[in-house]
Amino acid sequence: MLEVELKAVCDDLPARRKRIEQAGAKLTYEGRLVDRRYDIESRELADRDEVLRVRRYESRGAAKTYLDWKGRTETQGPYKIREEISTLVDDFAATEQILDKVGFIVTMEVDREIAQYQLGAATIRFEIYPRMDVLVEVEGEPDAIEHAIDALGMSRGEFTSERLPAFVGRFEQRTGVKAAVCDREL
Repeated sequence: MLEVELKAVCDDLPARRKRIEQAGAKLTYEGRLVDRRYDIESRELADRDEVLRVRRYESRGAAKTYLDWKGRTETQGPYKIREEISTLVDDFAATEQILDKVGFIVTMEVDREIAQYQLGAATIRFEIYPRMDVLVEVEGEPDAIEHAIDALGMSRGEFTSERLPAFVGRFEQRTGVKAAVCDREL
């Protein structure tokens, strides 16, 4: 599967959620999203621009865990595109132990509360980090992404194909405060 997405800082979370709900978006998930990214000591995956990730969705006592691989990032026009393979796994802790036993190490932790919506063929995810700007990510085919951005009522120029570290850097530069994208960083 190809992942096509754009991100932006969300200026007003309640207002943006209300706008997409009024446009017909359906809430598909609300809760905690935990990511652990893995690599080997030499950072071979990062050098190839690949990601190995364990992702856990936690909501109301229930949880789903996925093991994901993401390929090299490409851009087509304004969009970030990368191949993504994902599979559901039964046990978050056991998956982490297996990766540890075969020599993978955690290279990045990301913890956030999210609200995820479906609007037609677009997925809209609001991401609330421990200490950083709220982000909104829009994923889908380009036409669906553009429709979702219109529904959000945000300026198209606010959306970018940049990765999370770019948003962290701008937050820290603007505020003079160290961002925290995982609970451990608090």
